[in-house]
Amino acid sequence: MTSHQWGRVDDDGNVYVRTGEGERPVGQYSEGSAEEALRFFTERYDALAFEVDLLEKRIGSGVMSPEEAGESVSTVRAQVTDANAVGDLASLEARLDALAPVIEEQREKRKAERAQRSAESRAAKEKVVAEAEAISTGSDWRNGANRLRELLEEWKAIPRIDRPSDDALWRRFSTARTTYTRRRKAHFAELNERREGARVVKERLATEAEALAGSTEWGPTAGKYRDLMRDWKAAGPAPKDVDDALWKRFRGAQDQFFGARDAANAAMDAEFAANAEVKEQILVEAEALLPVEDLEAAKRAFRDLADRWDEAGKVPRARIKELEGRMRKVENAIRDVEQDQWNRTDPEKSARADDMITKLQEAIDQVEADLEKARAAGNPKKVADLEENLASRQQFLEMAKRAAADFS
Repeated sequence: MTSHQWGRVDDDGNVYVRTGEGERPVGQYSEGSAEEALRFFTERYDALAFEVDLLEKRIGSGVMSPEEAGESVSTVRAQVTDANAVGDLASLEARLDALAPVIEEQREKRKAERAQRSAESRAAKEKVVAEAEAISTGSDWRNGANRLRELLEEWKAIPRIDRPSDDALWRRFSTARTTYTRRRKAHFAELNERREGARVVKERLATEAEALAGSTEWGPTAGKYRDLMRDWKAAGPAPKDVDDALWKRFRGAQDQFFGARDAANAAMDAEFAANAEVKEQILVEAEALLPVEDLEAAKRAFRDLADRWDEAGKVPRARIKELEGRMRKVENAIRDVEQDQWNRTDPEKSARADDMITKLQEAIDQVEADLEKARAAGNPKKVADLEENLASRQQFLEMAKRAAADFS
């Protein structure tokens, strides 16, 4: 019989392993020596020890899941428990037992990590849902749709959580997308309807503007264009391509009319430039009457100058204020002197005032008659000149009446 620390071989070649419960047979090795038999069965033990050692390293490194580790331990344990090998099988089982708390610790750690990842996923999905719901109630029609598409991709990239929670959050997210899409479509449908209405209005306004483009009634037509522009702005936008085309028509008609008006005014100003030169000469003569020394002579002279002033006609618009102001200054100076004398003279002045009123009224009656003839003849230039003349004489008449009232 040959012995070993963990086993023996009897004379018949039977091999036994020693355990805590006693020895048990593990096999027979009849073809070689007892030493060869023990070596064969101890090598089997060494192979099992290597398996245990490798399993400890793999489990300790964490490369295996707790479930895989548990299954592997069970497999190796079954091999050790019934092993036909000679060695310290109890120590191998103890090493396998020592792996149980390691596996449990890893299981708890992974459970905590899964819970953390789940919480993070839930928070991320709730954030996506909250933003989607905020977009669904807003009116950012330009960027909202793009952002919802981005949020959908973000949702897909977030790991799933427990099914009930995941489904509930998805329903909220999907509802938000549907709500936004429905509201967006309704908005643009309403917008298209308003734009179509604006197109109809602006087509009419463009047609009206084109019909006025050739008018030479500068004042009334300019007013009509102002009204058309007001209506154009109030109509709102039409579809962009249509709106641009209609605006081109509308603005083109405007430009045609106002360009013609400006050209006519420029030509008229050029024509009136000669009148301005005549009035400047009249002003030299009128201003020479000041200071007034002989009131009656100054009045006669000023009446003649006023007649010549009216006959001289219109001046360029840029010169009207300047020239009229200078003429009015002379007129007011003569009027002030006359008023002063009236205040200081006898009642005969009342008669003179009445005589002036009569003459001014006769002159006004004549101008009004001439004005009616000019209007009937359709002569706008003469009408304008006579209206200016009439206004000036009516001012004199009002002054004369006030003076006469002072004497009465």
